Amino acid sequence: MNQMIAVVGMAGSGKSIVTEYLEKHGFTKIYFGGIIYQKMKEEGIEITPTSQREYCKKIRKELGMGAVATLLLPQIVEAFSKGNVVLDGLYSWDEYLILKEVFGNQLTLLAVILSKKLRYKRIGLRKDRPFTLEQIEARDVSEIEHLAKGGPIAFADEFILNNGSQKESFDQLNQILKKLQKEGNDQYEKNDKS
Repeated sequence: MNQMIAVVGMAGSGKSIVTEYLEKHGFTKIYFGGIIYQKMKEEGIEITPTSQREYCKKIRKELGMGAVATLLLPQIVEAFSKGNVVLDGLYSWDEYLILKEVFGNQLTLLAVILSKKLRYKRIGLRKDRPFTLEQIEARDVSEIEHLAKGGPIAFADEFILNNGSQKESFDQLNQILKKLQKEGNDQYEKNDKS
């Protein structure tokens, strides 16, 4: 039985590392931000952090807070029909509700969490996208207040506590994958007998 995992968490929590690990283990990655880039290119809009933020506001105003999930739904359905899928970038509660309505219990929300102090330290050390303390605090508040990002994290089915090493996080992830595989097999057997 195919698995669909949406990896959620605040900026700097380690979502990308978890997503990359799943991708290396056969999951097809669907990046929510990718549809934004695609639509911006189609409309001839230069992609900058500011233009991306403004475009996201625009499509959410037009299509609602679940806009990205709505736009990606055909791609997600197709990928899931062929194998395991990892969703990278699900933010809002509305996006979650749209996917939950279509996929039901086949969708697993996996939250990557760690202490705020450590998360802010890791973000400050990033080579590609470092933030100051003030910038990341402002981003956190904005994502919670304007994107309803906290809902999917709080409502997650599974959690990885990412306060330790990558190996420790991957060990937790492997345990979760085994559990999901067993639950999927049990459900398959149950359905097969009925």
